Amino acid sequence: MLAKKTRKNQITLPKAIAQKFPEVDYFEIREEAGVIILAPLKPSRAEEARAKLARLGIAETDVEPAVAWVRKP
Repeated sequence: MLAKKTRKNQITLPKAIAQKFPEVDYFEIREEAGVIILAPLKPSRAEEARAKLARLGIAETDVEPAVAWVRKP
């Protein structure tokens, strides 16, 4: 399969590849030894993080005081 880079540096995934990732909207992209690698980012990762914070008893209201504490001189 081929994908062409447009003048605006955009690449469209071939349909056969895109169909294998129906729930994925975002991909992590990196370069390794001259090769471009796309890795799917699944929304479940955010949900996993939220679930872990809930298990630890950390609420959204805890963030601002924690940031203020860390920034104290």
